[in-house]
Amino acid sequence: MPSQVGMEQEIAQGQAESTEGKGDVQNGFTVVRIRGKDHRFPAAEVADSTVVVFGKAIRIASVKDELFKRNPVGNPELFVAKLKESGLRADVFTFSQKPPDVGPRYNYLRESDNFAAIHTADFNAWWDRLPQETRKNVRRASNRGVVVKVVELTDDFVLGVMEIYDESPIRQGKPFHHYRKDVETVRRELSTFAATSEFLGAYSGDELIGFMKLVHMGPLSSMMHIVSKNAHSDKRPMNALIAEAVALCNKKGISYLTYGSYTYGRKANDSLAEFKRRNGFEKIEFPRYYLPVTLRGRIILALRLHRSAIDILPPWLVTVLVGVRARVIQAVVSVRRFSSIKSR
Repeated sequence: MPSQVGMEQEIAQGQAESTEGKGDVQNGFTVVRIRGKDHRFPAAEVADSTVVVFGKAIRIASVKDELFKRNPVGNPELFVAKLKESGLRADVFTFSQKPPDVGPRYNYLRESDNFAAIHTADFNAWWDRLPQETRKNVRRASNRGVVVKVVELTDDFVLGVMEIYDESPIRQGKPFHHYRKDVETVRRELSTFAATSEFLGAYSGDELIGFMKLVHMGPLSSMMHIVSKNAHSDKRPMNALIAEAVALCNKKGISYLTYGSYTYGRKANDSLAEFKRRNGFEKIEFPRYYLPVTLRGRIILALRLHRSAIDILPPWLVTVLVGVRARVIQAVVSVRRFSSIKSR
């Protein structure tokens, strides 16, 4: 199982999705979806939030789906006191202080976390800072008939999303965990955060060729999901979706549009980071705090044992390991395809 830090990175990268709406605590456990599969983790209800614990040797707790919630902790010391009263076995509790308030407010152990964010208060300023190629791609989408609009979670939209999902079992060199899911599963997974989420659909004629799910959190909106059809990549639907999202946030008076982290630990730049840079996302740093829940937690924090491998390994090694993983996955998929064709 991934560590808490790794979990947050996976959520940001679309590898772990919210199970909000189906993840109530039952018999001391809640459900978290990782790479398309549901996993049960120890959890408890604390001050109107679900707190989930990741890890066994080092038990790190955080508010479930914290990435998509606005200030769920409130008073940290009171929150930790209630966490202790809940009986949930945790050594360390972690929470973040989200933008636009990025100045440290608490005297706890903290580390720098970050968002990939677009300041949406001034659409023209964002547009002017974009690389010329990106502006060209947004115009190309319009010139090639792509229309982006706010859409409802209807049956037709769900079926359109399934067509996008089922186009390929591999995306960004990794297995695509939404590939060939049934309609009810797709509908349920799209339905999380119904009260605060909004969908943008990119259409070519009547065909849905890309979509984005936004979760609004006061001054922030977070891109929970963005994906498009490879067959229509020449129409640049991804660029068009982001441009429309910036315009929508600007219209709603939302200060920032975020898309996961800009950098992950000490990981060197990759294709996802480059995609964010080209579309005008910038790195905004903010504090992540760590509070001991037990004496064991104090020792863990004193020795910095809460940190994940991606925070410790040198960037060049992380890059090598990611590349090796992508090649192994591609080889396995190729072998499976060959075996499937041969068996026909």
